[in-house]
Amino acid sequence: LNGRTLADVVEQSIKGGVSFLQLREKELGYDEFLKEAFEIKALTDKYKIPFVINDNIDVALACNADGVHVGQSDMQAGRVRRLIGDDKILGVSVQTVEEAKIAIDNGADYLGVGAMFPTSTKLDAGVMSMEALKKVCDSVKVPVVAIGGINETNMLRLKGTGIAGVSIISAIYAKPDIFAASKQLLELAGQIV
Repeated sequence: LNGRTLADVVEQSIKGGVSFLQLREKELGYDEFLKEAFEIKALTDKYKIPFVINDNIDVALACNADGVHVGQSDMQAGRVRRLIGDDKILGVSVQTVEEAKIAIDNGADYLGVGAMFPTSTKLDAGVMSMEALKKVCDSVKVPVVAIGGINETNMLRLKGTGIAGVSIISAIYAKPDIFAASKQLLELAGQIV
């Protein structure tokens, strides 16, 4: 974050056009994660954008997040849906058509598909082909968000895949000007979705 607070960079990214926010904290303890979640929830409420917590139902429910996002190695999507209820957003990471259909059968509202490119935030993520992404998009009726290693130099390669959006971390938060990076990526995303 280059000396900036998470709240500061999140607010700048929202002002730059981020329209959906997922908080992913794999290393923080519960109390620290919850404190951070409350700070970010206040911002997403202020700017009226959806806010989901990655893989921590307790934090999501405690801060009244709009939903939860889980991966294939996290809690099973059907169980998450039962715990959070039907009024919350459930996102699920998938890599295949089979995983996508199972996620939807278990109540997923959207799918995260990837990694599309090598990524520094999830080193164990295998890179998917554009063809595999398109197959998932063509097989489902829920929004599909491309994830993993997406930045200003490769985003346009996703054009024509059928995605509804992109999930980005480093290409925004590692930049010196968060607002400008978000704005540039939003303009590029507008060309592909």
